[in-house]
Amino acid sequence: MKKKGAPKKHASLRTQNALEGYIFLLPWLAGLLVFTLFPFLYSIFLSFSEVQMSPTGIKTRFVGLQWYKEAFTLDTTFTLSLLDTMKFVLLSTPMIVVVALLLALLLNGKFRGRGFFRAVFFFPVLIISGPVIQELLSTDTVAVIRPENYLIYDFVASLPTVLSAPLMYIFDNIVLIMWFSGVQVVLFLAGLQKIGYPIKEAAAIDGASVWQMFWKIYLPFLRPLILLNTIYTLVQLSAFSSNEVNKEIVNKMTLVGKTYGYSSALAWIYFVCMLAVLGVAFLLLRERKESRR
Repeated sequence: MKKKGAPKKHASLRTQNALEGYIFLLPWLAGLLVFTLFPFLYSIFLSFSEVQMSPTGIKTRFVGLQWYKEAFTLDTTFTLSLLDTMKFVLLSTPMIVVVALLLALLLNGKFRGRGFFRAVFFFPVLIISGPVIQELLSTDTVAVIRPENYLIYDFVASLPTVLSAPLMYIFDNIVLIMWFSGVQVVLFLAGLQKIGYPIKEAAAIDGASVWQMFWKIYLPFLRPLILLNTIYTLVQLSAFSSNEVNKEIVNKMTLVGKTYGYSSALAWIYFVCMLAVLGVAFLLLRERKESRR
């Protein structure tokens, strides 16, 4: 009889633990529904509506795809802002991920002051709030390093466009790239520290060079983190309050006759574009299973 009753007791204990977990989750779930999910769905409705503010409240009139058509046919500033932002995101993301990987490899070594330098590279993440970064951009603080004053800048500028374009972009935005690479460095460091010493020791005994160890050991092991950091960086840069599209959306929220509805349509166009970029990044960087013959 005791043996038959044991599973029921175990099941009831598991159910009780699950209920306690859901109770702790309730405040977060309520916040998600009220402050995130409802505005998310309501913005879809507004993007198809003409919004009018009246003393009695908000009145809406369904206009279909009118705002979406105007965004591409009449609004030339939005199209330019969208292209500039996509260029900014697509160029900055690989640069940030590569720089973060290189910094993580350097900071993973054993040297004096390693903890201090790790803190220095992560410190910008702590003060990267919207008002702070906006003030830095407005005062041109991110351009404190003037690469055009060095000979290497002129040398890179003289290279063919295919080679010079990405390198020039790095030089012109080096502070901003370093600023956004803090979290990525931490994630890469965590991945590097999980690579067992016996694996590296065995590779060294077999005569593998540092370059070979990077391509054969480090890079395959860090591949999931490369995907994670790429997705994170794309989302981070797309939500950057100072990029051209986000400023365009905010500035057009109160246009006469287009209040909120037009800016909602612009936001959803931007969202679809970024969703497509995220999908392409996932398809390119996801881990592929080798087919068995």
